[in-house]
This record gives sequence, C-alpha cells and structure tokens, in this order.
Amino acid sequence: MKGIVKKTLVISAAILTALAASGYWYVFIAGVPQFDLAPAEKNTGLSFTVKTFSSTAMGSDRSYGIVLPPGYDQHPSKRYPVIFLLHGGHGNARDFQDKAALTSVLHDLYQKKRLPPSIVITPDGSDNRGSNPFWDPDYFDGENGNVGTLIGKELPEVVKSRYRTLPSPQFWAIGGNSSGGWGAFNIGLRNLNRFHILFSHTGYFFDKSGAANSPQQFVQQIPPAQRQQIRAYLDAGSADARYLAATRSFHQTLNQLGVTNDFRVYPGGHGIYGKNVGWNYWRTHLADSLSFVGKQFKGALKTAPVKLPTKLPETPLFVK
Repeated sequence: MKGIVKKTLVISAAILTALAASGYWYVFIAGVPQFDLAPAEKNTGLSFTVKTFSSTAMGSDRSYGIVLPPGYDQHPSKRYPVIFLLHGGHGNARDFQDKAALTSVLHDLYQKKRLPPSIVITPDGSDNRGSNPFWDPDYFDGENGNVGTLIGKELPEVVKSRYRTLPSPQFWAIGGNSSGGWGAFNIGLRNLNRFHILFSHTGYFFDKSGAANSPQQFVQQIPPAQRQQIRAYLDAGSADARYLAATRSFHQTLNQLGVTNDFRVYPGGHGIYGKNVGWNYWRTHLADSLSFVGKQFKGALKTAPVKLPTKLPETPLFVK
C-alpha cells in the first residue's frame, strides 16, 4: 500500500512539474497567446514589417511595426493619414499582426471603403523593465523610462521623416487594447498637437498608475477649445465589470466636457479562450474602432482640404 501511495505521489509531482514548465513556457516564452485565434486572410496584398530607430528618450534602439497602405510605392507624391496601435500587457510590436490579424482587418476595411488608405504603426511600448506578465507597460515618463516621450513625441517625428504622412493632427490617430487603450489616451491627450483621434478597446481608466497619469483627470485640465478637437472611441466588454465601469465613467466625463465620443459595450472581454474573449474580442472590434477613425479621416478631408508639403521626407541618419 505504501508503495502505491509513494508511486502516486511521484507521478503527481511529475505532472505538477510538467504543468509548471508548460505554464512557464506559455506565459514567459509564448507571450500569453490566444488559444483559439480565428483564421486570417493571407492574400491581402499588404505587408507587415518591423523597423528600428535610435531613441534618445529611452537611450536605446527601439522597434515598431508598420503596414504601408496599398499603392504606396505606386503613388510617390501621395501622403497618408497615420494610425498608432499600442499593445497591452506583455506585448510587443508584433502583437496586432500575430494575434489580431492586422493586415487582414485592414484589407477588409479598405475593400469596404470604411478606412482611407493609411500608414499603420505598432510601437513596442515596453518600458525599461521589458515585457513581463507581472506588469503592464508604463505608458508615461517615469522611473522605468520615458515611454510617453518615446511614443507621443519622438516616434511621430521618426514616422514623419521616413514616410509620406499628412502632417495635420486631424489625420493622426492613436489607440490600443487594455493597457494600450489607457496608454493611448494618457499619451494622446498630452499631445493634441500630434493626435486628434483617440481610441481604446477594454482600456482601464481607474488611475492604475496614479492621478498624475489619469486620462480621467487630465482631460478636465485641457482648455475647452482644444477639447473640441478631440474625437474619441471607447469600447468595453460586458464580462469585464471593472473595466466596463471605468470606461463608462470616462465616457460620462467626456460627455460632460462636450468631447465628441462614441462608447460601445460588446459581449466578452479579457481572457485567453472564446469567441468574444481576449485577442478574438480585440480583433473583431479593431474593425469597429478603425471604422470610427476612418469616418473622422473622411470628415477631415471634406472640411479641411489638405495642403501638401512640396518636400518629401528624407531618410534620416538613424534609419536601421
């Protein structure tokens, strides 16, 4: 009997060790992937690539993903709107392509004329601690690095120098998922001279990093004339009670301040498995937020004819 118990304990310990090892791989190496990602259209005619640049703000080389619009190389005098997409916790510059099928989503939106051809940028928002499941990126300037300056000031100038962008902030959008949604508003509201369109998927607005980096607090300090320039999209999952309550509260604040915004509640929310869960949720509703962005771009093109710079961007010395 003792032999059987001992053998059972040994087997149980081996199973637990295997589970622990697989759990370590799943979280720390695989980057918490979605278990049931939906298939994506591969023949989109769009390419996702990762580029690097030397960042003064962070004191190191940094990366970003980019999807150029269809026909970019065939129309060398044409300029385009710009969209920044910020990943959430334990993410990187490839998240929106690898887990949300970014090029497939863009292809569908372009085909349906819901988004004008745009330059889409996916920054690596990790701070100096690196990507880790135990913390979300610090999308602000702090002890873990100047991520706010990196994404809000430095990277836009790099993008303008490398690609043919429309310069006006009404043609620049910034958004993200989860902590990336919070980061998009935390950075975007502080850089309205660069971004007028902000969006968040299941973002949190309950001041997780303190009042100093609270979109809920900061938006109330923006002068009324500047607030009128903002166009905001917010969504939250019905299964994310805390995120939903915080996002609804932020929506109500925007309404009180007269900020144009679109707030939606969808089934599902954060998680790793399910039709309306995790990256399946974010991929589905990325089409909704980018359709909102497209509507703003189209409206700006109608009401403010674009005066294009005559000089095209030159390749800076720090291109890699």
